[in-house]
Amino acid sequence: MQLLDHLSITVVNFDKAVPFYKAVMASLGAGLAYEEAGAIGFGERNSPDSSQHSYLSILASDAASPDPRRHYCFKATAEAQVDAFHAAALANGGSDAGKPGLRDYHRTYYAAFVLDPDGNKLEAVCHKSDES
Repeated sequence: MQLLDHLSITVVNFDKAVPFYKAVMASLGAGLAYEEAGAIGFGERNSPDSSQHSYLSILASDAASPDPRRHYCFKATAEAQVDAFHAAALANGGSDAGKPGLRDYHRTYYAAFVLDPDGNKLEAVCHKSDES
């Protein structure tokens, strides 16, 4: 079951966020769904005939800093995709919040954490080991 249909992340510096999110979403295989003034979306929207998709919107905001307890986690299909996500984030204005590697959640939980240019915490995770 896919729990989320869509979600939105707000950013103060939209101009810095656009190239950052284009790069990290491309590293995870998420295509551009839409782009307009103050908003950009990735993934695929659902329709009456197909509800198995999800998408992410990045929205311009004048709100203060993000809550440090909140983070957004994206599925990766392989450990290499987690590595690519981390590298794309750092190369496009993000900062490291946890290098790619195994975590204690279960024996094959391979993840990386980054902060987007506004400080939103993002994670990419692969649950299946490349060796299995």
